[in-house]
Amino acid sequence: MKIPFEPVWFGYEINIHLVLEYLAFFIGYRYYAFLRKRTADRIITINRLSIILGAAIGAFLGSRIVGFLEHPVIISDSKSFLGLFNTKTIMGGLFGGLLGVETAKKIIGEKESSGDLFTFPIILGIFIGRIGCFLSGTNEFTYGKATSFFLGMNLGDGIKRHPIALYELVFLGLLFVLLKKLKSKNLPNGLLFQYFMIAYFTFRFFIEFIKPNHFFVAGISSIQILCLICLLYYHQTILNLFVKNAS
Repeated sequence: MKIPFEPVWFGYEINIHLVLEYLAFFIGYRYYAFLRKRTADRIITINRLSIILGAAIGAFLGSRIVGFLEHPVIISDSKSFLGLFNTKTIMGGLFGGLLGVETAKKIIGEKESSGDLFTFPIILGIFIGRIGCFLSGTNEFTYGKATSFFLGMNLGDGIKRHPIALYELVFLGLLFVLLKKLKSKNLPNGLLFQYFMIAYFTFRFFIEFIKPNHFFVAGISSIQILCLICLLYYHQTILNLFVKNAS
């Protein structure tokens, strides 16, 4: 199979990344609904819906804002302005969704942690989306720098590059299994989601070093700055991990 994978069905070239992106949302939500039916949710339905709405709004805004910061452009006309809505990143979506959830919970007065139920559906959704990124090759900015490393691949431009999307697929699979094992240990409510965010943002911070970024602040990319902000947000959980392991 040649990458970028651009299948033609019934005479039409299919954007495989877009197809898998929509599929990720659909399957991720169905998985969430499946888990909620099997879980004694401490949050009433109306509040859960408000939380989902807050997450959706926050994720939409966050993904676009961070996507713009990753590839800043000069807005010269209406076309370039509308193009901002097509520039997005999962990192901004995750952190924006987190802020959206916390804002929604403050508005409705919900005190219970709400993230655990979203953890595995989010991982599954990202996993499906990353398959689309990998198949899109250099058509999507998820490829790595040129490399002589044995895992280097031609992703469509004739240059052997780090297949970052493939690395992430392996990481997400391992993270899913690890968190499933931790879940069986009856963690305090909300901690599973925090572990996911800490692990994923740490992974993305380091993987950014092998991406061909062009826009930097203080020597690191905007995505890496967001990763540091997220880790700072969860600093108490990280400190507790070190204290627990030390004892």
